[in-house]
Amino acid sequence: MSSSSSTQFQCGQAEASSSRGPPRQPTVEDDNSDEEALLSADPLESSLPERISFKRKQKAPITSAFSVPRFLSSPLSSSNRQQSPLPRNSQSRARQLRNHDAADDSTEHILSYLDGPGDAGGHPDTKDANGLDWYVEGPGRRVGYDDLTAIDWIFEYAKERQRLRFLYSSSTGILGYIRQLADASQIWLILIAAGIASGAVAAFIDVASDWLGDLKTGYCSNVDGDGRFYLNKNFCCWGYSELSHCHDWHSWGSALGVHSAGGSWVVEYIIFILLSIIFAACASIMVKSFAIYAKHSGIPEIKTVLGGFVMRRFMGTWTLVVKSLGLCLAVASGLWLGKEGPLVHVACCCANLFMKLFSDVNSNEARKREVLSAAAAAGISVAFGSPIGGVLFSLEQLSYYFPDKTMWQSFVCAMVAAVTLQAFNPFRTGKLVLYQVTYHSGWHDFEMAPFALLGILGGLYGGLFIKVNMKIAEWRRSRPLFKGPILEVILVTLVTALINFPIKFMRAQASELVYVLFAECVDLSDDTLGLCKSGKANTGVVALLLISALLGFFLASVTFGLSIPAGIILPSMAIGALYGRAVGLIVQVWQTAHPNFILFSSCEPDIPCVTPGTYAIIGAASALGGATRMTVSIVVIMFELTGALTYVLPIMIAVMISKWVGDAISKKGIYESWIHFNGYPFLDNRDDNSSTIPDVPASQVMTRIEDLVVITAIGHTIRSLRTLLGAHPFRGFPVIDNPRDALLLGYISRTELAFALSSALSDPRNLTLDTETYFSHQPLSDPTTSLDLRPWMDQTPITLNAKASFQLTVSMFQKLGLRNVLFVDRGTLKGLLTKKDVWFILNGADERGENGVRQGVLREPGGTEETGLLGPDVDGEEGEEGRQGLG
Repeated sequence: MSSSSSTQFQCGQAEASSSRGPPRQPTVEDDNSDEEALLSADPLESSLPERISFKRKQKAPITSAFSVPRFLSSPLSSSNRQQSPLPRNSQSRARQLRNHDAADDSTEHILSYLDGPGDAGGHPDTKDANGLDWYVEGPGRRVGYDDLTAIDWIFEYAKERQRLRFLYSSSTGILGYIRQLADASQIWLILIAAGIASGAVAAFIDVASDWLGDLKTGYCSNVDGDGRFYLNKNFCCWGYSELSHCHDWHSWGSALGVHSAGGSWVVEYIIFILLSIIFAACASIMVKSFAIYAKHSGIPEIKTVLGGFVMRRFMGTWTLVVKSLGLCLAVASGLWLGKEGPLVHVACCCANLFMKLFSDVNSNEARKREVLSAAAAAGISVAFGSPIGGVLFSLEQLSYYFPDKTMWQSFVCAMVAAVTLQAFNPFRTGKLVLYQVTYHSGWHDFEMAPFALLGILGGLYGGLFIKVNMKIAEWRRSRPLFKGPILEVILVTLVTALINFPIKFMRAQASELVYVLFAECVDLSDDTLGLCKSGKANTGVVALLLISALLGFFLASVTFGLSIPAGIILPSMAIGALYGRAVGLIVQVWQTAHPNFILFSSCEPDIPCVTPGTYAIIGAASALGGATRMTVSIVVIMFELTGALTYVLPIMIAVMISKWVGDAISKKGIYESWIHFNGYPFLDNRDDNSSTIPDVPASQVMTRIEDLVVITAIGHTIRSLRTLLGAHPFRGFPVIDNPRDALLLGYISRTELAFALSSALSDPRNLTLDTETYFSHQPLSDPTTSLDLRPWMDQTPITLNAKASFQLTVSMFQKLGLRNVLFVDRGTLKGLLTKKDVWFILNGADERGENGVRQGVLREPGGTEETGLLGPDVDGEEGEEGRQGLG
């Protein structure tokens, strides 16, 4: 390539990459995904009157509370503009600006002139190194973030501080305080609205899924005067102690005139299977046709978004609608999935939609992620009726950055969501969720041993489930048996329905099953599952519970990952409750048969000593801890479900043991495993396991300058730079002074460069494709016939010495949320690392192995390899977004 467009050192097998390839399931955060839409308008037109400057400004006497409006294109008066149609030389411009600063020592007026990138003809050229500190150093102007790129946390928070500084400095008097109050109220209005919307959507999903689920077994009609078709089984038979007395509910066998027991069972079996398939197929078709981002639980993607990654349309309107309706159908289909995890995605979608109404919040990606962290707590709040547990879930599992103010915001949003759900009262029992229970008895010391056993079982379940689920996901991706995801959903639903109907523990809806397993026998009005039998009659029930748990394990492993909305929290709780209740029944039978055994000496006579329902809830907590590796939030959620403070200690012990056992089997939880499987560049800033980070210099893993495409400060035209963008898909380009010295001047993102070049061609100066461009101060250049790109270049990129350790580099990426780091030696550019580069190294994704997983490869010290860290895939294809910068 000619030097007029760029300087490219030796192109090796790989250039520094932001990613090895595109994420395998690209998703998005809002509705404007096209690059043309991103570059269609300069967002700075509606931004601050004052541009961001990292230089300290000296305070000057303020004569007025009002600043010059940002729509004034020059700090000079209009009469001066009319009298000076031609640009002055650089010395006169610098002198005039310095004189102006002497009168009013503020850069606000000057910076407001920068709204038009090409405004030079007929205006004094403010692009003078002596006149504006913006051009001397600064993060550069920003257009926006492309899809599947990382945000710049440092820039976003600097922009917010600058906005607040201008707001408070320009707001005086009563109107000023009102403006400040209105600005501070924006976040709270968003969170309250998101909480209300989350509670309403959760109530709708509860009612709709219960009705559709009961529709598989029968329907309600008006016989005794109260039946309605839209009522589910519980509401249709409300007030009846026994189901046989309810004449409004009709099973499909009796409705079709089949009176024999065998014939009625076969008819109901067939209808159960058909409706299950129809519900699941409809959910999958909706996801594929209208919102592909509504599938799965969404929690891995939310963790990645909160970590600073941009995924457009992932939280859009269609995603919210399809996710809500799809959850109703998917839960009603009887598949082993839950709605609790997806409700977090629903709550974040609600918050994202309301944020669009407030431009100050919506235009700042860092503040958006604080709001989404708070909204995620509302999802768990309405899923479990656990506001405090929701706050801790967001803190422990989801959030990348969680300051104290976000905790308070999460608390308010979760509380509003829970109050809204309570107001709707979807179950007409006062319960926020169906499986809320109350225990009337305590526990004894001898039960610590079976509680610990449940913790071990939970860890085994979690570790094995993750391994099996990941194997199935890899097999589904590499060797699909079916041409489309819908057919796969239909087949899994068919197998699930065939298994579920004959087994009474699996036929019930998951939430109903968990409630029956949690509840004490005294609270069960109708023991339809036979859990309250006494003595040896429980032997068959225990065997059936264990068989159901084993079948549920395999069905959940296959189901989680299908192209439908699906969560793993409730299936894990159901499986844990199944084997927990089985252990409880075994201990109960043992104690009843040998009441005088020494271990049972603490039991009181004539009072039930063992409560099997408590074993179910401890088993559920252990299974959930083993699968997700959460600890504190699970304990609080279970406490809020039962209200039994007495059982907090056994739950803590079981969760602690399950996490230890699960970590021994697989280090990552289910959500982290899916993040790794999907290739999302998520770096957990709370991961203190530095032993997994290679103890090597950063120079061994960075992409060297020989493999980078860089831009020199001068010698370019608009045409050559556009050719450069068309030839290389990289997200950004380092800028150096010349190829010989390679002194680093800055870094310019692809998006900003493309926007600046596009705006220049529509500039009133009538610039052409052959217009000269430059990235450094050129005092002799004519601003009417040249294009200064310094405002768009980040002149203060984060840099490290080339001899720095890779561990220090990783720590900076994790703690600061960086997009990329440039390595220099005495100001000379040596190399580049992006966030995706670091992710690939830490997750071993450089060289594809036999099972399709790529293993990391470090550059040998002193080797002759010049290809950089990341090369093309084994098939020779490179990622669509290139290798040089996440941007």
